Amino acid sequence: MTTLTAKPQIVFDTLAYAKKLKSVGFTEEQAEAQAETIIELITEQLATKIDLKEVESALKIDLKEVESALKKDMKELDVKLSQNMKELDVKLSQNMKELEITLKNDMKELEITLKKDIKELEIKIKELEIKLSQNIKELDVRIKELETSLKRDIKELDTKLTRDMKEMELRMTIKLGTIMTIGIAIVAALVKLF
Repeated sequence: MTTLTAKPQIVFDTLAYAKKLKSVGFTEEQAEAQAETIIELITEQLATKIDLKEVESALKIDLKEVESALKKDMKELDVKLSQNMKELDVKLSQNMKELEITLKNDMKELEITLKKDIKELEIKIKELEIKLSQNIKELDVRIKELETSLKRDIKELDTKLTRDMKEMELRMTIKLGTIMTIGIAIVAALVKLF
């Protein structure tokens, strides 16, 4: 940073100012005191064009220094960011490889488990097929036994029915013969009576 040089004095006509004050009713002492006070204010408080140019030059130098420092910081930040990106890329690649290995292992284990489960399921299906086949054979045997039993029962029933029909026919014939004999005897008795 630069330092400012001593301030140059501003030209101010104190005599003309004092005269104006006297013309509006100020005493000579009041006018002089007022003029001296104004001069002190101007020289101590107000900035001149030279002051402003010096401040502007100092600000330009300060801005260049800040810009230079910012560029340096930006380069350092860019380098650090590039390093961090490379480190992150390396870590990400490692994590991806580890994840890929883990996934491959998990898939192999799952494939082994699935193959084992499929074999067990195939064995159970074969066992069920065998049991089903046995049950079907047993059902066929039972159906044949039932058919044979039904045929035998139907034959026995048919034989019994035929026998019962013949017995009934014989009884009916005997009863009819008895009724006819009684009827003939009654008719013969009636004929003798008449």
